[in-house]
Amino acid sequence: MDYPKLRNIEIFPVQLQGRRMLCLRDPLNFAETAFIPYELLEIIRYFDGKHSILDIQVAYTRRHGGLLFSNNIRQLISELDEKLFMDSERFNQHQAEVEAEFKNSPIRQATHSDTAYDANPATLRSQLDAFFDSPQGPGRPNFEARGNTLKAIMAPHIDLRRGGVCFAHAYKYVAEESDADLFVILGVNHFGGNGYFSLTRKPFETPLGLLETDTAFIDALVQNYGDDLFTDEFSHKHEHSIEFQVIFLQYLFANRRTIKIVPILCSSFNEIMAQSILPPEVEQVKNFIQCLKRTIAESNQKINLIAGVDLSHVGRRFGDEGILTSLLLNQIKAEDLQLLQAVEALDVEGFYHSIQQQNDRRRICGLPAIYTMLSVLDASEGKLIRYDQSVERDTQSVVSYASMYFSE
Repeated sequence: MDYPKLRNIEIFPVQLQGRRMLCLRDPLNFAETAFIPYELLEIIRYFDGKHSILDIQVAYTRRHGGLLFSNNIRQLISELDEKLFMDSERFNQHQAEVEAEFKNSPIRQATHSDTAYDANPATLRSQLDAFFDSPQGPGRPNFEARGNTLKAIMAPHIDLRRGGVCFAHAYKYVAEESDADLFVILGVNHFGGNGYFSLTRKPFETPLGLLETDTAFIDALVQNYGDDLFTDEFSHKHEHSIEFQVIFLQYLFANRRTIKIVPILCSSFNEIMAQSILPPEVEQVKNFIQCLKRTIAESNQKINLIAGVDLSHVGRRFGDEGILTSLLLNQIKAEDLQLLQAVEALDVEGFYHSIQQQNDRRRICGLPAIYTMLSVLDASEGKLIRYDQSVERDTQSVVSYASMYFSE
């Protein structure tokens, strides 16, 4: 690679065993997270496909005055390519193989067990029990309640080990107030794609078993909308925002009643926001919302919606400068809670405008899923149950999230 180029990966500084390092993280999960010395930033900053190895040597010498040997650069390129961080033939071949394997698989296998949650079924159930039993938790669900007023919930999609208690608060309402046969799950596509919405018919496998998709409902939605909803189906392979909701549904309904899901990934509305327009002004978004609403209305099943979302993403990990202070965290909380007031009021346009007016400076990653949920939701009341922030001191970053329920 005479003009080395890194793939579109996340690179951010961390403290590791008292040493300043760079964390390299692949949002697409083709490569495992790796750490390299912070000083190498002065080299990899030029891995953009526009600078030759000679260009990198010259730029380094001008900036630092020392010599940088080409063999050292090539060695670094080789190591990063071995780890699948480089935009190279090696990576392209690996990507093609992984995509073909997923396409041919009859199921969507769990991809976050033993990282975000335990892979052992018994231990995982105990882990989920603990979220409900926690002093900050809602207590175990009362399955004898048998309510039927629930229309939807909003739950986090942050790592269960950080946000499990917040998940539990939302899913207690599912256990006690839902008699749904079908759960339409609106997740967030963190990987981008060619369209705004993506479907899969593949059932979801986790340590707790297999949860079937409702292929009849999916077929009806496709008939109403079109086949291009599967263009970005591969995004479902690694995406966690739906997988985590599946875990909780399986935990609640194991040996109780048969349920099915419709997994829908919603991609970023950043381009829409940049144009200063509303989502329904984009034909693809408008048509999908109308078709999803129509398909729900035409179904003879009891249906609940689930939005698997997080809120603000602020700090060095996400490109911000400075450090997290109590004042900043309180400011983020105040602005988040103000935003959630619009969600409670079922005010979809107010929710969107609140983010648009600030140019989404807090990076609300749940925006497309929440907007879609509110646009198709037939409810009269929304209620915030719990709000939390997960702070990473080593990266001076914070992610916020909340649980809400929506009822008749």
